[in-house]
Amino acid sequence: MKTHGLSLLTLLFIFVTSDSVLSDKPAPSTQPVRTINLDYNQVKGPFNSMFKECIGAGRANEGLRADWQQQLALVKKECGFKYLRMHGLLCDDMGVYREDKNGNPEFNFQYIDVLYDYILSVGMKPFVELGFMPTALASGTKTIFWWRGNVTPPKDYDKWADLIRHLVLHFTNRYGTDEVKTWYFEVWNEPNLDGFWAGSQQEYFKLYQYAVQAIKSVNPDYRVGGPATAGAAWVPEMIEFCSENGLPLDFISTHSYGVNQGYLDESGSTGTVLAKDEWSVSGDVIRSHQQIARSEMPHLELHYTEWSASYTPADPIHDSYHEAAYILTKLKQVGDQAHSMSYWVFTDIFEEAGPRFTPFHGGFGLLNYQGIKKPAFHAYAFLNQLGDTELANSDGSSWACKDANGNVQLLFWDFTYTLPDSINNQQYYIRDLPARDKGVVKVNLAGIPAGKYLLKVHKIGYKINDAFSTYLELKQPKQLSKEQVQIIRQLNNGSPSSSEIIDTNSSHLLAVDYDIRENDVFLINLVKL
Repeated sequence: MKTHGLSLLTLLFIFVTSDSVLSDKPAPSTQPVRTINLDYNQVKGPFNSMFKECIGAGRANEGLRADWQQQLALVKKECGFKYLRMHGLLCDDMGVYREDKNGNPEFNFQYIDVLYDYILSVGMKPFVELGFMPTALASGTKTIFWWRGNVTPPKDYDKWADLIRHLVLHFTNRYGTDEVKTWYFEVWNEPNLDGFWAGSQQEYFKLYQYAVQAIKSVNPDYRVGGPATAGAAWVPEMIEFCSENGLPLDFISTHSYGVNQGYLDESGSTGTVLAKDEWSVSGDVIRSHQQIARSEMPHLELHYTEWSASYTPADPIHDSYHEAAYILTKLKQVGDQAHSMSYWVFTDIFEEAGPRFTPFHGGFGLLNYQGIKKPAFHAYAFLNQLGDTELANSDGSSWACKDANGNVQLLFWDFTYTLPDSINNQQYYIRDLPARDKGVVKVNLAGIPAGKYLLKVHKIGYKINDAFSTYLELKQPKQLSKEQVQIIRQLNNGSPSSSEIIDTNSSHLLAVDYDIRENDVFLINLVKL
């Protein structure tokens, strides 16, 4: 569909009225009815919001960009994330470390100050990943990514410890002890992969030992952990090493992605396949939790500092409406087994493989380059609207909450695995993928106080808050015009799909039916007037 010569108003009219964009109401379903029974007065307890404890970003230097900062402010405002983790804090493009002609270290934290000042200014905190190795401190030349992060051990472990100590002292002087006590310090990233660490497991443990001792020398209350491994690896080994050597360990961190093979693929050329295993990702989390519970340090916090459906920034599932329901399913399965689940990442401004050449390229982000909200963004934004008190609920694909003002929120969804055999994500999720009918969801909410309420319904699904499908309708332009960006944004901005005033009178019961399709997500907001 060409946009040249058409006004925004005209294009919006075409999209809103086109049968190719908005599906007709599904035919009556022959499938079993799914019923969600709730009682306003039956409370489970405080709602567990671990899903918004942390979110990922690509590398520190990208955080100096204006568009990156604008997008971070947006995800903080609408999704509520508390911490931000990223690679590359110590890389050469952050200008942190060099040595004079006599080999004496020189430290510079000015770029980090700009970045961290901004993160704190929007109400977030750093989840500090200590890596990679400054060239002047590195023992070798092996690098990773387009931006060449050095992944070799330090040439001098005492100088490594000195760098970390000076960095943490600088944080303390600039932000105060009480603030830095609330941060996390994570040593390195995925040292179990050759691409990320050119040393052995024992050399990583040595790197951790020098780092944790340096940090604790500044303040013993600062929180330090690792091993930040791929594939939920090295958890028992990390605990055993620290226990046997009397080293502090405040938390375990590791990663998991929901595909069947591999751990590192910058280009997506291997052809990732979404795992059919129902407990992909969440099963790793539960096992890590169990490993900690059986260890000599059974009360350690568990942070999954990277997770997503796929580990490559060239996987179209990240752009697909399927990702929203996938995210919610995995978070629901994890429950209280982790202290945080840091989705990787908040923005497509992410240059591990270099700048990307199209606006929708399967990037990790909740937002694309232009700040367009993907279905994954809306999933987190919907979660952030849930109240602080969770209602008792036996339905496995929903959360029901209420807030202090008496408003009720119900988030429910369908996750259906639709990937055919003998095809990979890169071939499948780039297609137009209509969703099949999954029947009716009956919602019964008893015990609500009598009165008038505004009932608002928000949705994510096929061609509903589904920016990639709109992009397909626009014939997938390699570059988006300002008008096209505005069209995609406005058609996928998360606005309610319906709203109405209802009066419960004295019945204290709300009963509503909703037609649901594969991988649909519904947020029901009942706002007391």
